[in-house]
Amino acid sequence: MAHKFVIEKNKAGEFVAKFKYNSEVIFWTEGYSSKASAKNAIESILKNGPGAPVEEV
Repeated sequence: MAHKFVIEKNKAGEFVAKFKYNSEVIFWTEGYSSKASAKNAIESILKNGPGAPVEEV
């Protein structure tokens, strides 16, 4: 699969959820103190993202 979510630790030791496409990071979340919080962020993106409006500025 060319796209996936990955949970990694950043330099500060926090868990970050990243969305990768062909090994390139497309976006990432803020740092979380627990892996469960990073997983919740992914679940929220999957639930709310498809219906989110696109805003051009």
